[in-house]
Amino acid sequence: MRAAVVGHVELIEFLPVEHVPRPGEIVSAEESWTEAAGGGSVAAQQFAQLADSVLFFTALPADELGHAAKAELEARGIEVHATSVDPPQRRGFTYVDEVGERTITTIGPKIGPRGHDDSLPWHELARCDAVYFCAGDVDALRAARRGRVLVATARELATLRRGAVELDALVGSGKDEAELYQPGDLDPAPRLVVTTSGALGGWAQPGGPFTAAPPPVPRADSYGAGDCFVSGLAFALAAGLETPDALAFAARCGAGALAGPGVHAEHVLL
Repeated sequence: MRAAVVGHVELIEFLPVEHVPRPGEIVSAEESWTEAAGGGSVAAQQFAQLADSVLFFTALPADELGHAAKAELEARGIEVHATSVDPPQRRGFTYVDEVGERTITTIGPKIGPRGHDDSLPWHELARCDAVYFCAGDVDALRAARRGRVLVATARELATLRRGAVELDALVGSGKDEAELYQPGDLDPAPRLVVTTSGALGGWAQPGGPFTAAPPPVPRADSYGAGDCFVSGLAFALAAGLETPDALAFAARCGAGALAGPGVHAEHVLL
């Protein structure tokens, strides 16, 4: 299995706290750490636990932070191909409270790869079984469609409308208004539309409701669970699983992200 992600990188500082500060309040974190995170990085690291190889098409500045992010991702077994962009690198911080919920603040715009950047090996996407599109321009989206199975996030509806490619699956969160999809929003319509609702499971069209996988005990934090779900779904569909089984596999990938702190992905058996 060969997988690919077309997406973005965020350098995120994680801060474990008892609770997210209320207006005017000061909270204290006894430790912190920084990782190459964001939806693209999370998905690539989940694919690295599942597929034989994973390519990551992204955008990084040619500075110290960009080089550090690329080196971290490559150390995790990901083949990184990055459009060079002007600094600054998108950054952010994430509060992780005592029950493992994450609250994220990002700094700077989300920057994805440019499909007209001929320095990137876009032709390699035609050799990929599963591709997840989570950031990039219209040309990058159309290049991603070369993959055998293409899954995208509803966070990128504006780009998906302009690109007008058929998706094998579109995934959004029922808890996030920025990810709401209505029938008719895309032409052609996705073959499968999935709306997730965390521990409640979710809803697939076609297919109806599905259940969430049991969470790990203890639970570290929920960062990246959604993007681990999506990449797990793309992998399962590319492996030929029927929709109910693909959703169950994706749910296990999403739950696996809860087992470790920060950017965490587990190997899950089909």
